[in-house]
Formats: sequence, structure tokens, C-alpha cells
Amino acid sequence: MLEVLTRATGHLQKHGSTSARLDAEVLLAHALGMGRIDLYVRFDRPMSEEELARYRGLVAGRSRGEPVAYLVGHKEFMALDFLVTPAVLVPNPDTEVLVQRAVAIARERNGPMRAADVGTGSGCIAIALAHYAPTVEVWAGDVSREALDVAQRNVDKHGLAGRVHLVEGDLLEPFPGEFDLVCANLPYVCGQADLPSEVRAQPATALFAADGGAALVSRLLAEAPRHLSHGGRLLAEIDAAILPVLQVPFTGHKVHRDLGGRERVLEAWS
Repeated sequence: MLEVLTRATGHLQKHGSTSARLDAEVLLAHALGMGRIDLYVRFDRPMSEEELARYRGLVAGRSRGEPVAYLVGHKEFMALDFLVTPAVLVPNPDTEVLVQRAVAIARERNGPMRAADVGTGSGCIAIALAHYAPTVEVWAGDVSREALDVAQRNVDKHGLAGRVHLVEGDLLEPFPGEFDLVCANLPYVCGQADLPSEVRAQPATALFAADGGAALVSRLLAEAPRHLSHGGRLLAEIDAAILPVLQVPFTGHKVHRDLGGRERVLEAWS
């Protein structure tokens, strides 16, 4: 098994994977129905022809640029496991900065709170917020019915159907009432951006926006004040490239950086 893993790692390196060993391990563990740690505990375990064929298919998919999360059907985010399909973006560790700030705001409030998650995709932001901040009730929306189907599966998986409610529609239009917190990870990438193949394999409608990537975030900033309660806050994932063109109609705002030091989350308040 170790020899198979080594060959797969080399193959993925040749095809441009920047995390070839990790990719090869995750795919092998999935093909064998075991945890990654078990690969080394049982490194001398023989593989059947069926297992080898399954693994070769997974490695071939990864070498074509398919995201590992799509191949195995799930991804960890905020130490929680989420189902993912090609209908949604793969949860990104950089987005954890937004959720951590949202949880901190909820804990500072120390009481019941209504939150909105705009462009929920897999539901990872809404679900992680509800999981780590039990006083928060979350409404999560998306324009994609397929994405909402994935989000519903994740809501059910994490036992949060009573506190995470899904709505379908454009930006904040389908959300009922006012909110203490609005979170959003909307498309903010320019269509001409040079992206890795595993990123471009994800839904274009969840990645790219007009006006150099700023169009949807700009619309959200314009709409959000009407949907926020007194003292409410907005958290929106952004890219530094669109910051100079954003109009922020709030009393104050600041930008939080991700673990790589990049400007990642716009926080605004009235």
C-alpha cells in the first residue's frame, strides 16, 4: 500500500498538485474506507484489484484538476465535516476568519441573536455559527436550488434544522425581518483572474462577479443597512483587489486579515 501511495504522490506532483502527498493520502483513505492515520498503522495491507481501480480513478480525477473534496464528497471546516458536491464551493479555511469573528460577536452579545448568511452554498458559515454560538438563530439563503439542497443535507447532518432556516432568492431579498448580523461569502473574483485548476473546477456563478469582482459585494453593502437592526453588523468576505472600489454606507468599518496575512473580511457597522 505504501508503494502505491508513493507512486500516486509522484503522479500528482507531475500534474501540478501543490499538496500531492496529502491529496494522495486523503484519496487512498477514501478508496479503502479508512482514516488517514490507518494508512500508516496498516501500511503493509494488500489492496484488492477493485480497491486499486477505485484509487486509480480518484487519482486520475485529481490529476485533471478536480478538487479532492468533490472526489471524496466532504470537507472539514471549523472542525466540522460538511458534505460537498460540484453544486457548491469547497469550504475554504480562509473563510474561518469570518466565522470566528461572527462567533465572537455573538458571544459579546450574550443573548438571543438573529443572523443571516447570504450566498450560503454548502451552509458551512451558517452551520458553524449556529454550532459554536447556541444563542444564534440563522437564516441562510442562496439563488441556487442545487446549493440549497446540499445545505439542507448539512443542516440535517449537524442536527440544526431548528435553528438554521434556508431561503431561496437574490441576496437579502428572501430574508424575513431585521438581523443583528449579516454574513456573506459572495462571488468576488474577476473573471480574468489566474486561478488554479481545482478552483476553476468549482461553480463559476459562486466565484466570479462583474465590475472586476465587486458587483455583488457592492449590491450587498447597499442593501444591508435596511435589513440590520440597531447596532447590527455586516461581515463580508472580500479580496483586497475590490476594496478600493467598494462604497461602504456604514458609520464605521475595518478589515480582518486571514492566517496568510491577506485582507479577507470586511466588518461594517452603523
